[in-house]
Amino acid sequence: MSMIRDLRAAVRPALRRSGAPYEYDTTRDASANSAVVDCAVYREGMRASAPCSPAEAMRRVRAEGGFVWIGLHEPTEQEFAGIAREFSLHPLAVEDAVHAHQRPKLERYDDTLFTVFKTIHYVEHAELTATSEVVETGEVMCFTGEDFVITVRHGGQGSLRALRHRLEEDPQLLAKGPSAVLHAIADQVVDGYIAVADAVQDDIDEVEIDVFSAPSKGSSRGGDAGRIYQLKREVLEFKRAVTPLMRPMQLLSERPMRLVDPDIQKYFRDVADHLARVHEQVVAFDDLLNSILQANLAQASVAQNEDMRKITSWAAIFAVPTMIAGIYGMNFDYMPELHWKYGYPAVMVVTVTICVTIHRGFKRNGWL
Repeated sequence: MSMIRDLRAAVRPALRRSGAPYEYDTTRDASANSAVVDCAVYREGMRASAPCSPAEAMRRVRAEGGFVWIGLHEPTEQEFAGIAREFSLHPLAVEDAVHAHQRPKLERYDDTLFTVFKTIHYVEHAELTATSEVVETGEVMCFTGEDFVITVRHGGQGSLRALRHRLEEDPQLLAKGPSAVLHAIADQVVDGYIAVADAVQDDIDEVEIDVFSAPSKGSSRGGDAGRIYQLKREVLEFKRAVTPLMRPMQLLSERPMRLVDPDIQKYFRDVADHLARVHEQVVAFDDLLNSILQANLAQASVAQNEDMRKITSWAAIFAVPTMIAGIYGMNFDYMPELHWKYGYPAVMVVTVTICVTIHRGFKRNGWL
């Protein structure tokens, strides 16, 4: 049981909104002229060598045992070609890894598992607007073999540097081989989803409060609709990262695989459970935003109807003096009270009386 607790502590760091779910890192190894961020051999859970070239690392693994973990950041076709030949990676998987923009998936090519993860980074903002970017996505591809792990990262966030350091501090976990690294990556990605979901929930709560609170004088509901729609677009992007990953996590947690250690496979179930919870949250976000948007549009429609009623009421009131003035402006000889001394005041009194009566009627019916 102590081993299980240690394993959980190593591969599931506590991530909260107060701390970024990933290191925001775009750096490469300054001593390298390629996309290789780090390359090392691990034997019995310990880092057996300083950073070296992928070819040298593979020679050591084949001669002395262990496995090699190569980390790359946005490699080009030329930069990845040598590694692909050295580790006999399938051309289709190599093409996906280089060009990115892939859906989360799990594919098996001969003796290699190819896994794609979408990383999500929450973009901090002082105020949510109709153009605010809420989430930013990246990708992590993972080639897992019997004696190697190759990670390919795209985007400026989702760095695996801190994860590598944490795993190196737990030789017992790394001794499980490449599948332990695969699990740690999956767990970090999903934990990042949890942190981002909590942050997005705060944004949705803020929008919901604004929509259902009384509008300030002179304010418009149009801005709320823009913010809701923008937030819905960001939630949709979040959903595209979470939903396709459900099936790969289910396969890794339920189907026995030769390349996945049985002890590690048990912990993929925990990752799958967390992912299912995040998926439920994201689906609920989408439904809630639909309801908030409909409520906002209904409020805007009610406000427009109220404005139209007021405009119609005042138009009806002003129609009375307009009509009377139009009648007396026709210049006929025989007009009612045309030559009477008090004709003008009498007409004005009648006009005002009619207008006041109409105004009181509209007021009583709630139109004014």
